[in-house]
Amino acid sequence: MLIVPAAVPRWLGRLALGAVLVGLLVVGGTAFRVWHVARADERPQVDAIVVLGAAQYNGTPSKIFQARLEHARQLYADGVSSRIVTSGGSRVGDTFTEAQAGARWLADHGVPPQAVVAVGQGSDTLRSLHAVSDKARALGWNTVVIVSDPWHSLRARIMAEDAGLRAWTSPTHSGPIVQTRQTQARYIFRETAALLYYRMSKDSADTMGGAGLS
Repeated sequence: MLIVPAAVPRWLGRLALGAVLVGLLVVGGTAFRVWHVARADERPQVDAIVVLGAAQYNGTPSKIFQARLEHARQLYADGVSSRIVTSGGSRVGDTFTEAQAGARWLADHGVPPQAVVAVGQGSDTLRSLHAVSDKARALGWNTVVIVSDPWHSLRARIMAEDAGLRAWTSPTHSGPIVQTRQTQARYIFRETAALLYYRMSKDSADTMGGAGLS
């Protein structure tokens, strides 16, 4: 016999170990990028500030959404852009879209209504950003600063760039998502999984049942 029985298991073991190490490097590298971009606060002058939608209740933004809107309002006041785009569609039974609820909140907090564009299409981050990109191109805009939660920023920026926008991120650092280390670690883990899924499928993580990972 020319084949040594012990050689095959040894080769397979090395292959399996190599695959595990590569997988750990990919996951660890992605998690580091999620964490790194979460800490960035990019404020170039752009065509529009884009606020990603979150839950709203009969026109009242949730605390997570309010934190994003307040940050966008501050960016507007600081001169990052003269326009804010609110995004996000509605769920079955909703009277308002997330975009409408966000626009109402901004108007109630001193942002001129003419400075706000509500794009109320999209059931998740990917589809919302494609709708925003379509609107931006129709208006002749192509540069945006995206406002979302810190851990969501990298995936949102990549999705926006894939949709044809030049994008930077300025995440909010207030609100329920950034209050505790345990919460932060959980969201970093979830966003790492969602970003890897998007990289492989070019689709949103909600297609794999990832509630909160859209």
